[in-house]
Amino acid sequence: MMSTGGLITRATTPPVTTPRDPAREAAERELSEPLYHANDPSLLQRALDRFWEAVGALFERASGATPGGTLGLLAVLAVTVLAAAALWWRLGTPRRAATGADVLFGDRTRTAADHRATADAHAAAGRWTEAVQERMRAVVRSLEERTLLDPRPGRTADEAAAEAARSLPDHATALRAAARAFDDVTYGGRTADADTYARLRALDLTLDRAKPLLTGPTA
Repeated sequence: MMSTGGLITRATTPPVTTPRDPAREAAERELSEPLYHANDPSLLQRALDRFWEAVGALFERASGATPGGTLGLLAVLAVTVLAAAALWWRLGTPRRAATGADVLFGDRTRTAADHRATADAHAAAGRWTEAVQERMRAVVRSLEERTLLDPRPGRTADEAAAEAARSLPDHATALRAAARAFDDVTYGGRTADADTYARLRALDLTLDRAKPLLTGPTA
């Protein structure tokens, strides 16, 4: 009798399946473990990377719109920098525009003697910038007291020097230099020194004794 040794079908266990959403959540929890992020860049590094990516994209767009591409853009930037440097060298540090009504003097009216005393006190303490400012104010106030200048609020040091030179033409150059020194330390951000103050003090004393040209300079 022949054996029917046919194939024996073995029962198999069906695979375990997990729904999609729980599987995703489990994977996210697993990947959030610190072990997987030990070498991740810091928050600052990621921010810098994004910044430079944006700069690079901007540069690419600019170079694409510039004749010559990247080289053309670099040439334009170089010319712009050189032009700005030349303008800065030509004009110097921008001066602060005067906005107050009294440019040379403050609100309180003081005599030339008061300004001289304050200037000498600043000089004795080594505060040369303040000393130069006060000595220039003494020069102008003295000319006003001698009626060589009309008292006028808002007058600048340059205007005072130009007006005073009409009756004191022999001292026109020194007056312009004094006004320039005042402007440099007041608006130009420069620092005065003992020599600058000594020149203004000498000019003040000289002008105090100078005889004006009452009829004005001849043409």
